[in-house]
Amino acid sequence: MYRNFFKRLIDIILCLIALPFFLLIFAVIAPMIYFSDRGSVFYNAPRLGKDGRIFKMYKFRSMKMNAPDIRNADGSTFNSEDDPRLTKVGRFIRKTSLDEVPQLLNVLKGDMSIVGPRPDLPEHKEMYEGDEFRKLEVRPGITGYAQAYVRNTVPWKERLARDVWYVDNVSFVLDVKIIVKTATSVLSRKNIYITDGATVGKGNDK
Repeated sequence: MYRNFFKRLIDIILCLIALPFFLLIFAVIAPMIYFSDRGSVFYNAPRLGKDGRIFKMYKFRSMKMNAPDIRNADGSTFNSEDDPRLTKVGRFIRKTSLDEVPQLLNVLKGDMSIVGPRPDLPEHKEMYEGDEFRKLEVRPGITGYAQAYVRNTVPWKERLARDVWYVDNVSFVLDVKIIVKTATSVLSRKNIYITDGATVGKGNDK
């Protein structure tokens, strides 16, 4: 009952409560992003959603316009504190996770949940094996079990295993624990970056 009904109801209620704070953050952050290089405020990233549906995930843009797309050896997106693609504002909002705030709009639309596996790139579906496809049984989240406890410090396949574990153990208590753990991780700025085995690909301006 929680997974199929109350989880969605709680998502909507929390997003409506958070909406005024989102508007306040937008009023402060959006001009800073725009005037840093006169580029777009948002980065609309295609991501895999529930049942494999592709949707546009909203983020505040943290990188320079038309920045190259750099991936880790396992195909996951590259993150580094010294990433030259980041703007000055982008480096701050990435460290504080403020770049993820616009995903509240995705939650209201039904694309995402407050808590769930972090969404993968569409092409990652071709790399799923066995039970890893079960990650797509639930809506992806703004934060999730892997995001809260290991964030970007372990390889993508290990994060996938944690995502599948979450799908098998979804509960209200677990979601509350994940939200609390996420808050403490963000405030302490722990486990933000993974930088091993990067490769350069096509343009990116997230």
